[in-house]
Amino acid sequence: MSLTLYNTLTRRKEAFQPIDPSNVRMYVCGPTVYDFAHIGNARPVIVFDLLFRLLRHVYGAEHVTYARNITDVDDKINARAVERYPDLDPLQAIGKLTEETGRQFHADIAALGVLEPSVEPRATQSIPEMRALIEALVARGHAYVADDHVLFDVPSMPDYGRLANRSLEEMQAGARVDVAPYKRDAMDFVLWKPSKPTEPAWDSPCGIAQKGRPGWHIECSAMADRWLWEEAKGKLAPAGLAQPHVFDIHGGGIDLVFPHHENEVAQSRCGHGSHVMANVWMHNGFLQVEGEKMSKSLGNFITINELLTSKSFGQQPWHGRVMRFAMLGTHYRQPIDWTVDRLVQARATMMEFAQMLHGVAPAEAPHADVVAALSDDLNTPSAISIIHGIAKSAARNPEAARQLKATLQFMGVYGDEQKADFAVGMEARSVDAARVEELIAARSAARRNKDFKEADRIRGELAAMGVELRDAKDKASGEIVTTWEVKT
Repeated sequence: MSLTLYNTLTRRKEAFQPIDPSNVRMYVCGPTVYDFAHIGNARPVIVFDLLFRLLRHVYGAEHVTYARNITDVDDKINARAVERYPDLDPLQAIGKLTEETGRQFHADIAALGVLEPSVEPRATQSIPEMRALIEALVARGHAYVADDHVLFDVPSMPDYGRLANRSLEEMQAGARVDVAPYKRDAMDFVLWKPSKPTEPAWDSPCGIAQKGRPGWHIECSAMADRWLWEEAKGKLAPAGLAQPHVFDIHGGGIDLVFPHHENEVAQSRCGHGSHVMANVWMHNGFLQVEGEKMSKSLGNFITINELLTSKSFGQQPWHGRVMRFAMLGTHYRQPIDWTVDRLVQARATMMEFAQMLHGVAPAEAPHADVVAALSDDLNTPSAISIIHGIAKSAARNPEAARQLKATLQFMGVYGDEQKADFAVGMEARSVDAARVEELIAARSAARRNKDFKEADRIRGELAAMGVELRDAKDKASGEIVTTWEVKT
């Protein structure tokens, strides 16, 4: 089965041809762990977990290496660590903070049905590789030392901007006016900088006496190089050595294309003299909440943990795999609107599947048509449409039911949960009665206005809350009266 992926670098879908099919390698930019991860952070985690599952299915689980890093040194981390642990040494403070926030991140994404990556390097564990790459860039004439900083010399790379599809002139025009005086060019970016007394510090490269810390971009270049090249060399077939310091797929959110990924490309290519850093670049689209950009100022900033544990969005918590199913309903390259309605519909579907599949033994492999849809640049809307067709057959065909369960498990949207688990938050059967009555009144008004689509939507929302409606005609008035109860 052929696998095609959209490549940001070439702006087209291409047949995927791994450098070495016996060791397919993918790097994805992971979280900066200084606080709870928000729902936007969940999108690349889910998207590239699905791609990881597909690659394992096509090439074999033992032949795929997935590196997803953790950024554990960063301006925001440093500031939060000083604020929270003022009495600790800066290195100890960021270590304590990122251990706590990293543990929370792992717990939250585990609820989303995410597999562990093959490796999960931390930036602070790769400082020697960063220093070595920086010194190679200086030696090759692509970086320079100025005022205890090391900066990448952007004009030294003729095709800088190729990934982002921007010319150097366009990028220079958009550069900030207050350019640091030690920069040769406004576009030059920091590879290493001196540390303040309250910041973590390591021995600096290039003979700089003052201790310092890495810039953000160099971290990913060094970690990808170490874990997808240096650590992989012994596993690569001889044919794979034809592209030194190049790996198969690099992924992340669309917001990372520029400057982060563009700068990664510059560092890695110029540091090693390679033509590309990764053969395929993949980026997921933006996420907004109820039609608006997510921001704390708008009050719609939602963390994964809040969705899992509180009633801050839609008056109830949401099961992690329901969230995953809702996320996959939109193609990964398209923007997604994160709404209560989307979650309500996903939950209703998952509860139907769970009721149908409880006690069913899964087939040995997912449905071939679903795999084919995913092999077309992770076409999840098409895959889900096919799944609904399988579900119709599964109601009367035991083999279809087995295939449905295997397919849902393959996509990571169905684990070993019982039916009730998808109604997370409803187990105690404590619902907001006033809210239920408000929704019932809105549904009745919609029915009177013959807005049956809205009426059905509200009924679905109530069903997702664990509320069952009963409509009956009042004998005296002839009007429809709706009663409700919480499902057991």
